[in-house]
Amino acid sequence: MARLGLIMHGITGRMGLNQHLIRSIVAIRNQGGVLLKNGDRLMPDPILIGRNKEKVGAIARAHGIERWGDDLDAALANPDDILFFDAGTTQMRAGLLTRAIKAGKHVYCEKPIADDLATALEVARLAEKSGIKHGVVQDKLFLPGLKKLAMLRDSGFFGRILSVRGEFGYWVFEGDWQPAQRPSWNYRSADGGGIILDMLCHWRYVLDNLFGSVKAVSCLGATHIPERVDEAGKRYKADADDAAYATFELEGGVIAHINSSWAVRVRRDDLVTFQVDGTHGSAVAGLTKCWTQHRVNTPKPVWNPDQPQTIDFMNTWDEVPDNWPSENGFKAQWEMFLRHIAEDGPWPYGLMEGAKGVQLAELGLKSWAERRWLDVPSLEG
Repeated sequence: MARLGLIMHGITGRMGLNQHLIRSIVAIRNQGGVLLKNGDRLMPDPILIGRNKEKVGAIARAHGIERWGDDLDAALANPDDILFFDAGTTQMRAGLLTRAIKAGKHVYCEKPIADDLATALEVARLAEKSGIKHGVVQDKLFLPGLKKLAMLRDSGFFGRILSVRGEFGYWVFEGDWQPAQRPSWNYRSADGGGIILDMLCHWRYVLDNLFGSVKAVSCLGATHIPERVDEAGKRYKADADDAAYATFELEGGVIAHINSSWAVRVRRDDLVTFQVDGTHGSAVAGLTKCWTQHRVNTPKPVWNPDQPQTIDFMNTWDEVPDNWPSENGFKAQWEMFLRHIAEDGPWPYGLMEGAKGVQLAELGLKSWAERRWLDVPSLEG
């Protein structure tokens, strides 16, 4: 059994605790580590670091973690811990990654990797120059529904892909008569909030990896709910965008449009759905499920507003079967990155991929401000 010392920062937040600690690292430890090609197993040995030592300690004890503390400098100085992970706030991330890289640690983190492109590029280039291994979470590529879309694409099912339509979001309660499902900083610009910065980082890697590189963007943001109530019950001005309506031009002439909103009520199959239309077939995927309609099974509706619709469109689609086992996408990506560190396994999601996400978010905000289309320059080279 090989040990890998891991510094985990930001695990008191929703994503850090649930997806990264409990459903990834704790799950990997419970299964006996990560199986390597040589038959050995790699066991992550985390130390949990946070400003609130008591809260971090309670989490550690609840999940069988033996090490925790509030001294990040001491953790970074420990040569036995070689990997630093961050899932804290966006505004702190670039500084934390820089400190970890300069301490010689490999780094893995949530996105966005910074709140502006210049800083994101600075961190990514520092990581590449330093020779450490680095990665950014690209969790949606590991969702069963999107993996099915990738399988359909690779099989040639779509023919030539024409367009992609995405719907993401749900109603986040204002916090007055029901508690909000998201932290209040998400809705304050000064704290790095806003759905454009948050979600366009996701849509960059989804579009790039599944449908074609993003070449141009037109984005309209909105702050639909201007006042909310924070965790302490205090009203505050919500000045960050809580919705984004973005259109993307992709390589090969594919057009994608994705609506992202924390002020929308769900009447679709999942909290996020993607419809992909091609010359030979179409598919609609959510987090886990995926339905297809081939051109030979496509109904032939006729527009007639004077008569009730006779076609049951929902029943003209076939579900893609679950032909392979699926597990938590965050855990699958953690295992992939740990293998990358231990045995130089494949890893295409370095910090420069994270910088691409920040680039698209920054261009989305600029497009909204200037009310125009913007090209997406290459960051390669």
